Amino acid sequence: MRIATIQCPAIADDAASASEAVVQRLRWATEEGVDLLVFPEAFLLGHSYNPETIRSRAREASAAALADLCRRVAAFPVTLVVGAFEVTPPHIFNSAFVVEEGRIAGRYAKAYPNEPGVTPGSDFPTFVRSAIRYGINICNDANHADAAEQIARQGADLILYPLNNMLPPATAERWREKSLANLVDRARQTGCWIASSDVTGAAEGLLSYGCTAIVAPDGHVVARVPELSEGAAVYDVPERQLLPVLPAA
Repeated sequence: MRIATIQCPAIADDAASASEAVVQRLRWATEEGVDLLVFPEAFLLGHSYNPETIRSRAREASAAALADLCRRVAAFPVTLVVGAFEVTPPHIFNSAFVVEEGRIAGRYAKAYPNEPGVTPGSDFPTFVRSAIRYGINICNDANHADAAEQIARQGADLILYPLNNMLPPATAERWREKSLANLVDRARQTGCWIASSDVTGAAEGLLSYGCTAIVAPDGHVVARVPELSEGAAVYDVPERQLLPVLPAA
């Protein structure tokens, strides 16, 4: 399975522009024979740690933005993973959506949210594309080995990590090495391929170097987008015989 993970600037409160960015990269991915395309955490309307902003973005995503995106990408054969805050009354979740042929085929809600007012997810679904079973963790989940283990024990080959490392500059510097180290640790821990997608650049006093990479099960980084650059990490993840799915603990 050919996977591509995107590193790009964050887009805040502009679902139309974010959707256009997704469509442009889906065109490229289709031409390149990509099977699975992954975008950063909460890419559709932007990430935030402000409770009011989170609620507003969650309402917009749930009311119209997600449905509009699905309509725009329906013609593409590539499986898309894209994130947004969403409302499921009375809860707000930080979710990543698996979109196939214009429909939401599944979702994962961040198990360890560090955003105020966001409810932790409790399910760890897995999905299959091109004989590869994969699951999703989101950003801060990478600090928690048990979140990756929930996916690995279901026979997954691959764990996706949508990230958003847009932080105050001093904090971004502290996490510059740690973000990649976490991905390497999760690969070695689970024996899974690991693939991350992150934002990059500076905006409103915040900075993200970008940690977009694909890591082999032995911890070797096989593809990475350079820091502070836009681009995609691309790799052909080898297929193996699918194992029976075990229920998440």
